[in-house]
Amino acid sequence: MTTNITPKDILEWCRIPYTELEKHPRRKIPFRICRDSADMGQIMARELVEIIQADNAQGKVTHAILPCGPVCWYKPFTDLVNKDKVSLKSLVVFHMDECLDWQGKLLPKNHPQNFQNYMENNFYDPIATALSVPAANRYWLYPDNVSEITARIASTQIDITYGGWGQDGHVAFNQARRNPYSQLSIDDVRDSTARVQDNNLDTVIALAHRSFGSAYQLGAPMSVTLGVKECLSAKKVRLFSDTGAWKQTALRIALFGPLTPDFPITLLQEHPDALLTATVETSKHPVSEHPEWDFGF
Repeated sequence: MTTNITPKDILEWCRIPYTELEKHPRRKIPFRICRDSADMGQIMARELVEIIQADNAQGKVTHAILPCGPVCWYKPFTDLVNKDKVSLKSLVVFHMDECLDWQGKLLPKNHPQNFQNYMENNFYDPIATALSVPAANRYWLYPDNVSEITARIASTQIDITYGGWGQDGHVAFNQARRNPYSQLSIDDVRDSTARVQDNNLDTVIALAHRSFGSAYQLGAPMSVTLGVKECLSAKKVRLFSDTGAWKQTALRIALFGPLTPDFPITLLQEHPDALLTATVETSKHPVSEHPEWDFGF
């Protein structure tokens, strides 16, 4: 894949101290820093609850695209919903993606990368039955319902997309395409819709490093994902990261780089109401903390 980003560019962006990112004059996406994972979980929970409460007060349905992760916000969210008795009866959830095996089939229910099982156990089940999201309002993405979900989202005004970003700035599983015979333009990425696909090697390795002691053999080699078009169709887009080193460079490229298919997250620069949030650890970069390093540029 060709790119218009050079190592010298990346070095320049990564040298910016993290304390300057929120108000940097060249920043292209609104950005805020939070203390740590616990702080971020509280922010995510509170802000989604506030949106739902405001819509409930007006008798409106809230349509949300939600991820399986970052996972720090599920308990704060369910605790807040239960404590304040926030009805989720008018919340419609489109689930962002799902991991698949090498044949493009769903993973076993108790596989740690089975997103549906994780969200049922941690997002839905802890909520009091009288407040919970109706089963009919939960739209899971499967290999065999991609067209149906694409059409439903296309005919719906999504209020908010929550999510994270990957090591290559992927939103949902919209990874930078590595196939040398199938190059993508930024327009291709912008207009991408839900699909089944292979996961990139670096994505498999990054997720395995985080969750499986680097046992990449245990990770999901394929996925089904909403496209960038669906994810960015929401009125608000809020992306979060508390996972440190493997998100640090993608964050800098999102904030300062050009639009590029190599880092799909850069397309948030075009969105009218996008906000990135990262922990201090994720906002830092080793390059900025070692001014003595010389890369020869």
